[in-house]
Amino acid sequence: MFDAALVRFVYYYIFVPCFTNNKILRMKIALIGYGRMGKEIESIALDRGHEIGLKIDIDNQDQLTIENLQKCDVAIEFTIPASATDNYKLCFDAGIPVVSGTTGWLDRKDEVYEKCKASNGTFFYGSNFSVGVNLFFELNRRLAELMAAREEYDVEMTEVHHTQKLDAPSGTAISLAEDIIKKLPRKQKWINDQNPAAGELNIKSEREGQVPGIHTVIYESGVDYIEITHSAKSRKGFALGAVLAAEYCRDHKGILTMKDLLKI
Repeated sequence: MFDAALVRFVYYYIFVPCFTNNKILRMKIALIGYGRMGKEIESIALDRGHEIGLKIDIDNQDQLTIENLQKCDVAIEFTIPASATDNYKLCFDAGIPVVSGTTGWLDRKDEVYEKCKASNGTFFYGSNFSVGVNLFFELNRRLAELMAAREEYDVEMTEVHHTQKLDAPSGTAISLAEDIIKKLPRKQKWINDQNPAAGELNIKSEREGQVPGIHTVIYESGVDYIEITHSAKSRKGFALGAVLAAEYCRDHKGILTMKDLLKI
């Protein structure tokens, strides 16, 4: 009979490292956007054995071409809403998967998804790539389900980010709010930094210092309140999730999300 402990040792400490370091699994990654997040992604990708084949920043946008993209296996895109959708389409035209963490472009979501499908492409979008945040999404959905019958509780949200963040509310906050609205019949829409009317969920946005991201959902009644919070310690969790998403695109096609990657 096989010794179970020995089998586990061989698998995790011999087979998995060799398999992971195999050249067949290594990818050449195009980084579209080379700010703080892009540099963090680069560091983690290199640590995991990948190669950076293309780096696009504000100073070399002319190098973002179909020809250059086709030299890479996947693109990871962290830019700004104004340029994001055109970047996605260029990746579709180049025939490579694109992973995007840019937020603030969702008013053009249908257009992007249609282009992806028409190109038989792969598009992995996450409003937040942190594994912890995506577990927090699940917790938020479950709490909203429990609160559906508890009309004595009202709900509001707060999100805090660094002063360089351009969009408000954050994409993560929007995802949280939309999940609440789906589960909580007494809320029909979200608003940002306003006095909410009946049926409205207010998201307070604060910008200060170098805060990577804090998201809080509060249910309050006349006698108590329930608060759930996710606080990011650094950008590393977001960057690792983006690289894991790029690796996932190697064997999966279509419109993908962190729910697919994490199987939740």
